[in-house]
Amino acid sequence: MSKEMYKQRLVTLRTQIELERSLKKADNERFAKQIKATTLQAAKDSYRKMKIARAAAHDRRIESLKKEMERTREMMKRAK
Repeated sequence: MSKEMYKQRLVTLRTQIELERSLKKADNERFAKQIKATTLQAAKDSYRKMKIARAAAHDRRIESLKKEMERTREMMKRAK
């Protein structure tokens, strides 16, 4: 691959990271509204657990994308 392809890949990865962060924020806001809106304690607990699980999934995805960026940078350094 050429350096230009690696540069384009880095741009794509940055965009994906920003998208994932905005999805995480939207999920957190949605779950916060659901927690406030419900009156049953069991439902609140369930929403809290789902909120934590979704946030962790987003965090894992963001970390994965960051590692992919690091690998792409290393490959770009090796490219001629």
